Amino acid sequence: MTILRLLNLSLLILFPIAWLAPLLRAGILPIFSMKEISVLSGIQSLWSSDIFLALIVVVFALIAPIAKVIALEGLLSDWLPAGLKPYLFHLARLAMADIFLIAIYITLAKGLGIGRVDVGWGLYLFTGCVFASLGLSLFAHRKQSRLIAGAD
Repeated sequence: MTILRLLNLSLLILFPIAWLAPLLRAGILPIFSMKEISVLSGIQSLWSSDIFLALIVVVFALIAPIAKVIALEGLLSDWLPAGLKPYLFHLARLAMADIFLIAIYITLAKGLGIGRVDVGWGLYLFTGCVFASLGLSLFAHRKQSRLIAGAD
């Protein structure tokens, strides 16, 4: 097994840890204790108020990253059908959308000046997992392109 495949498969362990880890701590006023928010607790809160939005977050934050890791494993182990290979880049875009949304929420909360938002270590882990997944897919794509060009 190559180092590229090991790094990719390690994301199957790291992503669920990142989903449970605190992304941020939010408090309405500095007097009150901060409440930690994770991906899963955020989805749980959304589920009770807006099921459609919760489902969108589930797709972008849970399903897309794991699907991308599995698809990349298929590419690296040569069991992914050739017709699906172009879609890996689109999966990477879907998996990056959640980081963008979290950044917007933090910026909005801090910009309003109401309360306090502190970034938790889970946000860094989650962001690192998404960027690692993106980097691995780009590296694998370049590697595949070189192999195809070398075969011509």
